[in-house]
Amino acid sequence: MNKKEAQVIVVGSGMNSLVCAAILAKRGRSVLVLERNDRLGGCIRTEELFPGFHHEVLSSWYPLFMGGAAYPELKDDLASLGVEFVSNGYTTGVAMPDGRTLALKQDIGDSVNRIEAVAPGDGQAFGAMAGQLFEKDAALTFGLLGNSPYDWKVGRLLFSEWRKRGTDGLLGYASESLESFRRWSDRKLSSDLTRAMMAPWVLHTGLGPDDATSALIGKLTFAAVVAGGMPVVKGGSQKLVEALQALIERHGGQVLTNAEVTEVITSNDRATGVRVGDTVYSASQAVVCNVTPPQLYGRLLPQAPQELRDRAQGYAFGRGCMQIHFALNGPAPWRDPEMLKVPLAHLTDSLESVSMAVAEANNGLLPRNPTIAIGQPTAVDPSRAPEGKWILWLQLQEMPSRIRGDAAGQIEVPADGLWNEAVREAMADRVQTRLESVLPGLSELIIGRRAYSPGDLQALNCNLVGGDPYSGICSPDQFFWLRPFAGAKGAKAHKTPYKNVYHIGASTHPGPGLGGGSGYMVAQALTRK
Repeated sequence: MNKKEAQVIVVGSGMNSLVCAAILAKRGRSVLVLERNDRLGGCIRTEELFPGFHHEVLSSWYPLFMGGAAYPELKDDLASLGVEFVSNGYTTGVAMPDGRTLALKQDIGDSVNRIEAVAPGDGQAFGAMAGQLFEKDAALTFGLLGNSPYDWKVGRLLFSEWRKRGTDGLLGYASESLESFRRWSDRKLSSDLTRAMMAPWVLHTGLGPDDATSALIGKLTFAAVVAGGMPVVKGGSQKLVEALQALIERHGGQVLTNAEVTEVITSNDRATGVRVGDTVYSASQAVVCNVTPPQLYGRLLPQAPQELRDRAQGYAFGRGCMQIHFALNGPAPWRDPEMLKVPLAHLTDSLESVSMAVAEANNGLLPRNPTIAIGQPTAVDPSRAPEGKWILWLQLQEMPSRIRGDAAGQIEVPADGLWNEAVREAMADRVQTRLESVLPGLSELIIGRRAYSPGDLQALNCNLVGGDPYSGICSPDQFFWLRPFAGAKGAKAHKTPYKNVYHIGASTHPGPGLGGGSGYMVAQALTRK
């Protein structure tokens, strides 16, 4: 029999929700998780798309979680429930249509040498950049990312850094943080190969190489991957979801699917519970919502102040994303066999090609030469596919949410601008042809192909508005502490105008990714009380 009350109700069951609920349950809180879909996990979704092949339909990699604050507290529990994170010693790389490739291992020093061997000077530049990020600036950067701006720790951190650096030093740090990746790379890197290898990592927060803050994000993401690897969950990420659910239930919590919350019920300045259909669930301590700002201040809290509702409606979502999954009858046919060991490589012509595809997508065009993230989960976890078989996990982050045309003039665009099956499959054909430039003979190995357009991604998860995988563009005005927005009365960090309603998820600080950061921060705040 379902319990109709709990101390804390969590709306949604993505990574941040499950992390928040698991930690709260471990610390003795009564927790209820309500999920609108028929399965838990949000963007964690493992499916057997083809017999014997287990694909991660959406997200796949866990460097943020394993390097985040929640993992140390949950590590032993997850291991006891059968969760095993695996890596293979390689991290990332680049493949260019002219035949050049470069694979990197999970080692900063070795990567410096590998880059230096093909691009003299760039290896040393990468090493210096990594040293600045992980040594000189580590305390400041990770302290700012890992805490709420309203936490006393941040004030103490800034004062400490001011004493070390002075005002000029802090302003210099801020200036470097706002720089675009193109400007930094033009100044520091000499080889188009190195720029092409690093530039696509900017896309993994929805930015482009010419956007403000893209240098910081690109450098940080790339260096963190090289240092920390690209781990996956052995057997599929669904095992992590199942383990977090089991952990919540082990400590007396409850998890319900097919339970769409239509309203957060409030009285004066507090929430008393939520409504699911005709059923009311009571919350004695807090309601935690893992939704986008328009959902929170529209559907769930329509009585919120007009200023916040206006700000929520103005919250900007980014470009769409496309996923393409291949089941292969053998290893991917790379010219360089070492590329078979790389968990996630990118295919692009150059930094300029990345920028062009971003510009085309931003203007509503299907890109002529999209950047392709080529994931090889079976390089890390062979159990995902039958023996000797292979999986390719492709992500394309330069897709228009609404289509105005085709940059190549080849694909007929529907009058309503919406993605349909014909456009999706035509775009998948373009990507497959482009992929053949670095994987000759790929077509002969294909057992099956499944593509998901931006519209398909939104249908799977309503937080992926327009197919934006990051639930909101990470431009400087709505990233870091300003995410989802700042300066709105009553809403700051993860708080809302209601004293016990909290906002978590990819639309909130510290942003998107499978780190569980916002869920952990709110769990910390609730248990401190």
